[in-house]
Amino acid sequence: MKFKLDRIRTKGQVEDLIAKEVTKFYLKTLGVGPRESQVYILEDMVVVRLKGQLLPIERNLLALSNKKGIELVKNIRQALHEITTKKLSTLMKKISGHAVISSHSDISTKTGERVEIFVLDTDYEKELKLKFSDSQP
Repeated sequence: MKFKLDRIRTKGQVEDLIAKEVTKFYLKTLGVGPRESQVYILEDMVVVRLKGQLLPIERNLLALSNKKGIELVKNIRQALHEITTKKLSTLMKKISGHAVISSHSDISTKTGERVEIFVLDTDYEKELKLKFSDSQP
């Protein structure tokens, strides 16, 4: 996986690249990707917001019993997070050039929207602003 980072200069361009790559990752890994993805780089965090739908098995679990179904769906997503976090962290490092020191994930059992947060080892937002301001004439 190679990125043309030399052509990327702005924070928005990096956020867009991350959104596209995370969507591709989920399509490849789960066979289903988000309907929409947004990424926000805030200081040392990369916040990934994935809008979409629940997996069919998750919808079935929620239909069976409300409280137990919610718990089961949360457990499935936690397990998926544990399985995919290493590859997603590697993806973040390839794009940002910085290591992920922690990651966090949650899903809404009502809307299927997911939020994933990757904490980097530096203030990446500040770095991008400095790079962009330095490259301006």
